[in-house]
Amino acid sequence: MESEGDVLQAASMYYLQDLTMAAIAKHLHTSRSTVSRLLKRARETGLVEITVRPPHGPASALGERIASTYGIEAWVVPVPDRASQLQRLDQVAITAARLLATWFDSDTVLGVAWGTTLSAIAHNLTSKPTRGSAVVQLNGAANTRTTGVSYASDLIAAFAGAFQATEHYFPVPAFFDFAETKQAMWRERSIRRVLDVQRRADIALFSVGALSGGLPSHVYSSGYLEPDDIATLDAEGVVGDVCTVFLRADGSYSDIALNERATGPTPVELRRVPRRVCVVAGDNKVVPLRAALNARAVTHLVVDEVTAGRLVARR
Repeated sequence: MESEGDVLQAASMYYLQDLTMAAIAKHLHTSRSTVSRLLKRARETGLVEITVRPPHGPASALGERIASTYGIEAWVVPVPDRASQLQRLDQVAITAARLLATWFDSDTVLGVAWGTTLSAIAHNLTSKPTRGSAVVQLNGAANTRTTGVSYASDLIAAFAGAFQATEHYFPVPAFFDFAETKQAMWRERSIRRVLDVQRRADIALFSVGALSGGLPSHVYSSGYLEPDDIATLDAEGVVGDVCTVFLRADGSYSDIALNERATGPTPVELRRVPRRVCVVAGDNKVVPLRAALNARAVTHLVVDEVTAGRLVARR
């Protein structure tokens, strides 16, 4: 077993001297996986404390106000006043990817939903080798027009590849045709195995979907819902979704019929995950974001400055 001196030496070389894990491993005559374990122990024992501080200014003030209002941690990403929604999404995705790298470590289980925002985050991930970690898909991706396998597998593979983690796919549709079919599938051992990995997640990463406006949310623009479904959701007061579970503005969802056929975790199920990271950019996401916050589905929020301002202003 490694000594405390090894832990201190590895931490000093990594955090103070900015040496790579490969260089530290060579110096200590050990493996990179051992160095990763030493660094993890340094953080767990308090020898090393990592703090990500938002910059001071208007964005910081917005973050503090959101944090105090909803009892969460918030990172508000500064963006130019005239930035397009695509530019805002890109800046938020870069920030989210960097934060994720500070949270994800060896033996971490990350649950990932799919969607436009998650794809943007995946494109901005940097490599951070870990051991014993896993990335699990949180909601099914198939619909009547496509299996969804290529889209979802590419996304999960990108996250798993960045952290050298094991991949766990969820081979079910986004929405079953019948609630009874979902109930039967949830009894299958192959599905229960994936559900068990989801329940062990340390981090859940997701965005919110909006019914209309701005950049269309993937679930509403790619054939996952029929026109009659969307009309029904509108009549029931639905403003958006989290992991394909539909929410009203007040955060309620349990009596929305379509949710009985949805394959993503409900807000109550999400609340089992210690760190629930919601990443949002775009004016059309303000109302569904508030719904997700009201449902207590979020513990950590990464949001662009414009969207944050409108979230605060409309409360």
